[in-house]
Amino acid sequence: MGRWAPGSRGRLERAAMELYAEHGFEATTVAAIADRAGLTERTFFRHFADKREVLFQGSSLLQELLVREVQDADAALAPVEAVVAALQAAAVGFFDADAERPRFRQAIIDASPELQERELIKLATLATAVAGALRERGVGEPADRLAAEAGIAVFRVAFEAWVREPGDHTLSWWIRTSADELRGTLGG
Repeated sequence: MGRWAPGSRGRLERAAMELYAEHGFEATTVAAIADRAGLTERTFFRHFADKREVLFQGSSLLQELLVREVQDADAALAPVEAVVAALQAAAVGFFDADAERPRFRQAIIDASPELQERELIKLATLATAVAGALRERGVGEPADRLAAEAGIAVFRVAFEAWVREPGDHTLSWWIRTSADELRGTLGG
């Protein structure tokens, strides 16, 4: 295979996901991923900082999308509602088009304490970024953090339900349903 063969990133991602599923994340090496993809370790590191990044590569794009959606949300929306609207837009643009990859990815994460920790860090980072976007909308403290954390909790509960119960409902539907549950829990 040529050094600059097209599709290297996709081949590496597919090889990594297959190996994570077959042998577990911890037992899979970068060398094995590169070998399965027919590429070198050096090529792997041109595309990914480490083997975790195969699973978390979209985090910064998701964060940018959420921040932009919160910033662009209708000014009349309450902070939590702006976050929920942003989450629904992100779900449509980021998850609903290809439901199988996030479900497969989540199964790999669920099998690894190291990856579960990384996922929690990713969610905390998202909450911090969303709180910042809310501050730019004029939301003060601690309302910015409360709305952001509540929104990320809604996302997490919705995502877990969406992964656990594949069927006719989109992630966006689960987000809306989870937000309704939160409103009911809070009495509003």
